[in-house]
Amino acid sequence: MTRRPPQAPRQHQWPEQGFTRVPLWVYTDPELYQRELDTFFYGPTWNYVGLACEIPQPGDYKRHWIGERNVLMARAADGAVNVLENRCAHRGSQVVWSERGNTKDFTCPYHQWCFSLKGDLVGVPLKRGALGKGGMPADFDNRQHGMRRLRSVEHRGVIWASFSEEAPDFEHYCDAILPTLNRMFDGRPLRLLGYQRQMLRCNWKMYMENLKDPYHATLLHTFYITFGLWRADNRSEMFTSADGRHGIMLSENTGKKTSAATGEISRFNDDLTLEDMTLVTPIREFADGRIQGGTLHPSSVLQQQANSLAIRHVIPRGIDATELVWVFFGYADDTEEMTLRRIRHANLVGPAGLVSIDDSEVLKQCQAAANGYPGEAGVIEMGGREIEHADHMVTETQIRGFYDYYRRAMGL
Repeated sequence: MTRRPPQAPRQHQWPEQGFTRVPLWVYTDPELYQRELDTFFYGPTWNYVGLACEIPQPGDYKRHWIGERNVLMARAADGAVNVLENRCAHRGSQVVWSERGNTKDFTCPYHQWCFSLKGDLVGVPLKRGALGKGGMPADFDNRQHGMRRLRSVEHRGVIWASFSEEAPDFEHYCDAILPTLNRMFDGRPLRLLGYQRQMLRCNWKMYMENLKDPYHATLLHTFYITFGLWRADNRSEMFTSADGRHGIMLSENTGKKTSAATGEISRFNDDLTLEDMTLVTPIREFADGRIQGGTLHPSSVLQQQANSLAIRHVIPRGIDATELVWVFFGYADDTEEMTLRRIRHANLVGPAGLVSIDDSEVLKQCQAAANGYPGEAGVIEMGGREIEHADHMVTETQIRGFYDYYRRAMGL
C-alpha cells in the first residue's frame, strides 16, 4: 500500500524560496507536531531502542521511547530480543515502571494482567470471576490481548524498531549512512560505558538540525576550535542520503594549531590550556584517522568524537521540549587505557559537557525567538542553494536536504 503524504494545515504556506528557508512555525505549531509524530516516529521509519549488551541475560529488560510512546526491549528465555509497546491491553496503563531490570514476566500494577517476555498475555486475575459471579466473557481469548510487539532488528549489536509494517528493510532504510553505522558497529562485541541525559527547551527538529550544521561548530564551540577537534580548516566532507533525511559528516582531529582561518574565529583561544591534555587528545583507532558522525532520521545521532563513541537519542517532549539521551559504549576488547580515554572524552558532551553546554543555551534562545516570531523564516543558504556533497564545513547542505525531504513527507 502506498502512503499518501498528510495534508498541510491551511494557515501555513512554505516560503517561495523552498528548502533554503525554514518557516519558524514548524517549531511552534502543535497540530504539525502531532502529525510529525505520526509520520516520522510511528510511520515507516526505524528508531533506535538500545544496545543488545544492555540486556545480556534472559529476563533482562530496558525501557526506552519512540516519539512519545514508551517501549521495552526484553530478552526472552530463548535469547531473542523483543521490542514491546509498554502498554497494557486492558486499560492502557504502562506495564513496566522501572527503567531496567530482570524479570520472569511483566505484570501490570493496575489489575495484575501478566504478560510473557514476548508480550503474550499469560494471566488474567479473576478471569472466571469469584464465587461464580463476574469474570471475562466465555469467548475471551488471551491470544488477542497481548502487548503490541513492534518490528525489530538487531544490527551488529544495536536494536532498532518500527511501528510500521511498511518500513523498508533496515539496511535499505539507512541508505548512505550505512557505512558510518558499520564503521562504529563493526561486529565486535560492545561494552556499555554509561549514560547522560538532559532536557532541552527546544523543538526536536532544532536539535537534529544542530547535528547537521558544521557551520556553527567551528564558530560556537571553544573546545572544538582551540584543540582542533572540529573546525573549518580541518579536512572535511558533508553529504546526505539520496532522499535527504539522513546526513553524514567526516572530519579529522588535528590538535591545537593556528592557521589563516583562526583569525576569523573569535572563540579560538590560543591561551586556553588544560592540566590534563588527554581530555582533548585522541588516540588514533581507525585506519583513515578520520572522525565520522551521522544523523539517522528521525531521532538518532551517531557520535564518534575524539575517542568517545555514543548514540544520541532525541525524544520529543512536546512542541518546545526535547529529551536527549547519550548512550556511551566501547568494544569488549578495548584496553584499559582506551576505555579510560573514551570516558574522559565523554566529558565533551552531555548536559555539562565542555562542548554541548553551548548548544543547550543557543537552542533555548532559538526556540524563544520562534515562539515570538512564528511568521518569520530562517535562511539556510550557507554553502549555496543546492543539496550536494561538500568537501568543507562552511555549508548548510544537510539542513537543506532534510527540509526538502520534510516538505514532501509532511505535504508542505
